[in-house]
Amino acid sequence: MKNLFIYVLLLCGLAGHAQQKDNFKLSGQLKNPDADFIYLSYQGESGARVLDSARITNDSFLFKGRLKEPTMAYLYGKLKSKSMDDPNYTYVFLEPGSMTINLKAGDFKNATMKGSATQDEQIALDKSKEGIRKEQQPFLDAYRKEKDHEKAAEIREQFEPFNARMDIIDYAYFKAHPDSYLTAYLMRFKMSKLNAVEAKQFYNSWTDRIKQSSYGKAIAEEIKKLVSGSAGSVAAPFTAKDINGEALSLSDFKGKKYVLLDFWASWCVPCRKGNPHLISAYGKYKDKGLEIIGVSDDDRAPEAWRKAVEQDKIGIWKHVLRGLKRTATGYDTSESISDTYGIHTLPTKILVDKNGVIVGRYGGGGETDEAMDRKLAEIFN
Repeated sequence: MKNLFIYVLLLCGLAGHAQQKDNFKLSGQLKNPDADFIYLSYQGESGARVLDSARITNDSFLFKGRLKEPTMAYLYGKLKSKSMDDPNYTYVFLEPGSMTINLKAGDFKNATMKGSATQDEQIALDKSKEGIRKEQQPFLDAYRKEKDHEKAAEIREQFEPFNARMDIIDYAYFKAHPDSYLTAYLMRFKMSKLNAVEAKQFYNSWTDRIKQSSYGKAIAEEIKKLVSGSAGSVAAPFTAKDINGEALSLSDFKGKKYVLLDFWASWCVPCRKGNPHLISAYGKYKDKGLEIIGVSDDDRAPEAWRKAVEQDKIGIWKHVLRGLKRTATGYDTSESISDTYGIHTLPTKILVDKNGVIVGRYGGGGETDEAMDRKLAEIFN
């Protein structure tokens, strides 16, 4: 009995130690507070989103919770806008253990934090890109001021050379830090730029600890979707109501035509600018066996979708909505065609042959439109 009692005590002690190990404490100081509460949003140990608040007393506040691993958290006070650029909004990496943070109302972005190794990694990586961001800043300022949607899109295109230089820094970091939670977190933002082979190379280099993290598992799932939407994979079947309310299935064209799936949206300026090119390609090859199905990310704005189809004169081919459903807690992607094909950016085009096999991906995670033109010419000429 004595040995059994000691064994039970040992188990309780280990359980208590495990719980203590997963606890986190964030102690903060807020200079010149302009509100009574401060808020913290993060993914808790169960995987569910946690929204916590703390009263500010004598310029101090305290958050406590439980985490299994480092996670990105959003910390904010009295917001003046809905933008992530709000001066009372910032994001930091929480991790199990004790951390401190110092903030100033109206200047949350310059917070100083101690006790989070992952946050230290983020700061060091950001510093390595400071020079590029400084060069890019005038374009960012102009973009934020521009009210015209199309002009803003033109300014946004000028970000690309700067983003490409920062991508090089990030990719070098990924290769040098395969055991970093920051690597897995940042990979999410690179999926739109990587093809399936490149994404798998990064993922396969990671340690088991990172692969088994929530970020690692999410990337593994995204890679799976990207592979399923890339050349060599059988195109995932789908059925949806077309723009005229009629049922349309990808299988309708199997054995009959090549199908180009055009993932786009009415609000996507590059998509709309590319429509004349698609019209030209369709005119060349529709009688030789090409069909286009436009898959629009306009589920919340079907009238804007219909108007864009009419304005751009692209009603000459088939059109369906993506199939994204809004719920009380977020979005239901179970019937989303875009998710099935691993679409991370618009426009993206996927070419399916008569046997239902993908033979080309153009745009996000794929080749260029010029490569698409060459492929179509090779097939039909």
